[in-house]
Amino acid sequence: MMMSQLFSIPGVTASSIDGEALWGFWYPALRSDELRRRALVTSMRMEIPLVLGRDAAGKAFALRDVCPHRAFPLSAGSCDGQTIECTYHGWRFDAHTGQCREIPSITSDSKLQCERIYAGSFPCEERDGYVWVHLANAEGRAVDRAAIEPVPDLPKFSERYRIAHLTADITCNMDTGITGLMDPAHGPFVHQSWYWRSRRSIREKQKTFEPIPMGFRMSSHTPSSNSGPYKLLRIYGEAVTTQIDFVLPNMRTEQIRCGKYWFTNRTTVTPIRRDLCRLDFVAAWNLFRWFPVTPFLKAFGKRFIAQDQRVIERQQPGLKVQPRMMLIDDADRQARWYFQLKAAYLASQQTGAPMVHPLDGPVTLRWRS
Repeated sequence: MMMSQLFSIPGVTASSIDGEALWGFWYPALRSDELRRRALVTSMRMEIPLVLGRDAAGKAFALRDVCPHRAFPLSAGSCDGQTIECTYHGWRFDAHTGQCREIPSITSDSKLQCERIYAGSFPCEERDGYVWVHLANAEGRAVDRAAIEPVPDLPKFSERYRIAHLTADITCNMDTGITGLMDPAHGPFVHQSWYWRSRRSIREKQKTFEPIPMGFRMSSHTPSSNSGPYKLLRIYGEAVTTQIDFVLPNMRTEQIRCGKYWFTNRTTVTPIRRDLCRLDFVAAWNLFRWFPVTPFLKAFGKRFIAQDQRVIERQQPGLKVQPRMMLIDDADRQARWYFQLKAAYLASQQTGAPMVHPLDGPVTLRWRS
């Protein structure tokens, strides 16, 4: 089945959503430890240039990195803990709201009301070691912050835990990155290794999926017998279960439970440009407290991600001449759901009608991997 066959929503076609960014969501912009008080740091998400920093109290802020006066980058200026000064003409903007506070060149009898001038600003919060920005529009126009959903929170099941982060750039659009993220069939080929999977380990899988708000869930189940890392949990003598969620716009979250022990991880794929995305991986756990898990997790994760990076890089020339992907049942059904969810969300945004979820109940899928 080709991707263009997936859509029957009026006004929304495969070509109209191909690589299209989704507005109205939280996206990770930076790691929290990249921000220092009164220092300005740049980032780009969804082709929006951002300038981020901390105010005098340490609270993070995010503005559009464009002065509304002459389009000079605000990041070239300075922050006094409350405002950002544009170094071109000395205009000052509130670090959180973007409201203009001062225009040095105007005289006392000027009728110009500088408080009516705004630099674009974005809601900004920190969670799980990331600075998140809520991107409702490209210009940073004001939004009702009380109506915004909470920042995504990585599930944690005890007060004491460890946490680790990995980041990588992937040279593709958002759709390609996300469909690769949820692809269950490439593991034995792309990620072959003695500690993960091999072609000899391929076997039939059967998983049940259910709809959740803005996404779908692989229901809690016993991990596949050919998934090597899960076998390490046998030392605890408890049943092991895993649950995997995908939620728009870009988020895959896994919860692994083993009695009182747990391991959770979240991967997001965020567009920087239409042809470049940032992959952010964060994991938290209370397992193996006697063992230095973090360096091994990072080494394994970097190798795992690098394998996906190489595949995506080699895929790009083909996508230029064959941009429509072929999606087959059942191994590619999650990718189909993603495109259908995305189309339904965009249609809802255009029409104001409630979003129609592509799943109306539990579904069992079967594939070999």
